[in-house]
Amino acid sequence: MSDFQDNASVNPQKSRSGFNRMWHALGYSMEGLRAGWKETAFRQEALAASVLLPLSLWVGRSWVETALLAGSVLIVMIVELLNTGIETAIDRIGPEWHDLSKRAKDMGSAAVLLSLLLCIAIWLAALWQRLLA
Repeated sequence: MSDFQDNASVNPQKSRSGFNRMWHALGYSMEGLRAGWKETAFRQEALAASVLLPLSLWVGRSWVETALLAGSVLIVMIVELLNTGIETAIDRIGPEWHDLSKRAKDMGSAAVLLSLLLCIAIWLAALWQRLLA
């Protein structure tokens, strides 16, 4: 039996293909965004994005600058969703404390911090160029 057949027997979702697979994948992605919306940090970042994404059109002087500004905001949201996924998977395993669980959660949190620092640095540099240079 091939790996595909093994996966399909365990998870019937794996047997989908073509447009049907893409349609269901979109639904799962929307469920993920709804789940993310239940997290305070993601809602705060989405609120900031609702201001920063349109502002990136004004601050950016070229399409590259605009893409960097908008992309840095979206990267924060993406990393936050990944961090939430890690935390959710760890919490599913069990509530007891374990060094590896703590390490995984700390690394996810560090990834969010680094994405925020990157976003802030890009925005400060762009604002410096736009307003003070």
